Amino acid sequence: MRVLGIETSCDETAAAIVERDEGDKAHILSNIVWSQIEDHIPYGGVVPEIAARAHVEILDGLVKRALEEANTGLQDIDAIAATGGPGLIGGLIVGLMTAKALALAANKPFIAVNHLEGHALTAKLTNNLDYPYLLLLVSGGHTQVILVKGLGDYQRLGTTIDDALGEAFDKTAKLLGLPYPGGPIIEKLAAQGDNQRIELPRPLKGEKRLDFSFSGLKTAVRQIALEMAPLSDKDIADIAACFELAVTDTLSDRVERSLAVFKNEYPDKEASLVVAGGVASNKDIRNCLQQLCDAHGFRFIAPPIGLCTDNAAMIAYAGLQHFIHGDYSSFDIAPRSRWPLDEQSSPLIGAGRRGAKA
Repeated sequence: MRVLGIETSCDETAAAIVERDEGDKAHILSNIVWSQIEDHIPYGGVVPEIAARAHVEILDGLVKRALEEANTGLQDIDAIAATGGPGLIGGLIVGLMTAKALALAANKPFIAVNHLEGHALTAKLTNNLDYPYLLLLVSGGHTQVILVKGLGDYQRLGTTIDDALGEAFDKTAKLLGLPYPGGPIIEKLAAQGDNQRIELPRPLKGEKRLDFSFSGLKTAVRQIALEMAPLSDKDIADIAACFELAVTDTLSDRVERSLAVFKNEYPDKEASLVVAGGVASNKDIRNCLQQLCDAHGFRFIAPPIGLCTDNAAMIAYAGLQHFIHGDYSSFDIAPRSRWPLDEQSSPLIGAGRRGAKA
């Protein structure tokens, strides 16, 4: 059983083939990702129109490469899945229309996949994890703790009320005059800096609610950078180190409360915390979460870095799960720029422009 997956929600164009064998185990046969970072660096962030045009230019070639690398033809594919949202509407249209066209031409089922569900299910692909488990999703557009109860059954425990963590990393880097994308550069500089030099806030730390906030931390960095200007290389490294320590302290406090909720709801279940999303590649964040899980008896799972960032293997795998359950999509389904995993959760007052419903 093989599924072709297509991912075009932001600035990575991707295609992949995932197969389920007779033993019910999933395997990645191919996973091709084309990054557009070089196209967006001059603008300091992702430009939606440039991203959509790049998807149009490269996607058909990536699908061909994915099929060739998997040593399979379109006729041997059982279903075709594509990201239907959330994301940049122009990019989503490109991926959905391509997938629909291929599915119609080959007479195959079509499945629109929630991008967040792709991240949520990656640990099942890589670690054969059983439900239920906790998911910490940290990316450029989302920061959430989600209780993953089963396929299509998700409960949002906490979410950001302003900036997503990846957005906070990139904006902090921009404040310090660092190039885009800022997250990896902040991480590199933080390893060279003094994380005790500057006192930064830990937003919402100690509060009973399970939500996150990073806007105030970003503002504090801005104020300090203005006070210290002009900044030396050492100043920048020290600010990066103090920012990253504030982030890990905040995550530890916020996530620890979610671990307690899981333990209370499932006292007899094996407890696992999964981290996913592009920010999950940060080593300090991984180490922080590993220590937290060790202290509370949780199994910590962080997928390989290549499967934390946007990719099509996670979309193909999520599509495979829906295909197994006979859950196909209509060809008239439209892309959704906002598509929360937990559709029963209410929007938060004060939530960011993309976090309000996601």
